[in-house]
Amino acid sequence: MTKEAVFTMKLEPALRAEFMAEAEAAHQPASQVVRELMREFIRRQREEREYQEFLRSKVETARASMQAELGRSHEDVEAEFAARRASAKGTA
Repeated sequence: MTKEAVFTMKLEPALRAEFMAEAEAAHQPASQVVRELMREFIRRQREEREYQEFLRSKVETARASMQAELGRSHEDVEAEFAARRASAKGTA
């Protein structure tokens, strides 16, 4: 991969010194460490966005189901599983 872009940033001298020392201790160039951190940040941001979209979709589906009267109330579900638990205790 061609490296043509330059990224300049300002940071505290102590942070830079600690970072450089840790990169050296890991036997990695500081630029490589920064690239890896950037890739990891991008990956986490994308995963979070995808997860939030997944949740939004699930909620919209559930709301539509309830509005179409296809869903079940919390009370109905709780009652069914209370009966199942009671039945399981009686047969165990």
